Amino acid sequence: MNFVQNHQITPGDQIRLDDVETVSKGPFEGKKDARDFTADVNQEIRELQYRLFVEGKRSLLIVLQAPDAAGKDGLIRKVLGQMNPQGCRTYPFKAPTREELDHDFLWRVHQCTPARGQVSIFNRSHYEDVLIVRVEDLVPKAVWKHRYDIINSFEQNLVANGTTLLKFYLHISKEEQLSRFEKRLENPEKHWKLNIADYTVRERWDEYREAYEDVFQKCNQPDAPWFVIPADNKWYRDAAVAGITRDTLRAMDPQMPAVEVDLDEIRQCYERELKKADR
Repeated sequence: MNFVQNHQITPGDQIRLDDVETVSKGPFEGKKDARDFTADVNQEIRELQYRLFVEGKRSLLIVLQAPDAAGKDGLIRKVLGQMNPQGCRTYPFKAPTREELDHDFLWRVHQCTPARGQVSIFNRSHYEDVLIVRVEDLVPKAVWKHRYDIINSFEQNLVANGTTLLKFYLHISKEEQLSRFEKRLENPEKHWKLNIADYTVRERWDEYREAYEDVFQKCNQPDAPWFVIPADNKWYRDAAVAGITRDTLRAMDPQMPAVEVDLDEIRQCYERELKKADR
């Protein structure tokens, strides 16, 4: 299955999330088939990420946005977090601190973008400043309406400096979200995730959908694409994101650096040391 073709939003398109399915099984016969695929792809992702790290010339930024309980943490744990932590870091963007609010809205984000050879995963991101800020009326419209252009310039700058961007929206239904809230309530180990705001935010479900739709229309450049991933089935969500990430790294085709030492000389040194050890 071509996950990119099936889930990437075409630049310039105005989509309605109500028209996009939240359930998919794709080419898979079921959960086990998808999980086997994901496990195989994860291994290839790790190998490609190692080459990206050793090459040290380019970087990858993965942005995750979603309603609460859509599975950002689970996706990181099962797929994206499988990469070698030496070359991969996850950054959760929660409510900004006082210090962060004293700077421009991208200040805290820019510090977390990946250096050459690195992968950064954003659990929420700079898009909160045209989503929650907009819906909850945290800043005036006169402020946030200009941020789409600022975000596009920010992402273009990253691309110009060798960063590849992937932006995923995990698309779940309102019914599935409520079901997951119920499971959190029934599981003591997940009580720490409970927040009354998760329920009050549901009253603005349509407003958040509209805000996301504007993001997809205004901030969806060919070299910084958005993907809408059906996420009611967790196993399909994981497989689709894994497949797109793997294909992106394949296209980047990171190369191992050229050998700059005399291999014959190194082998001779090794053989001398081996003889000494055998004495």
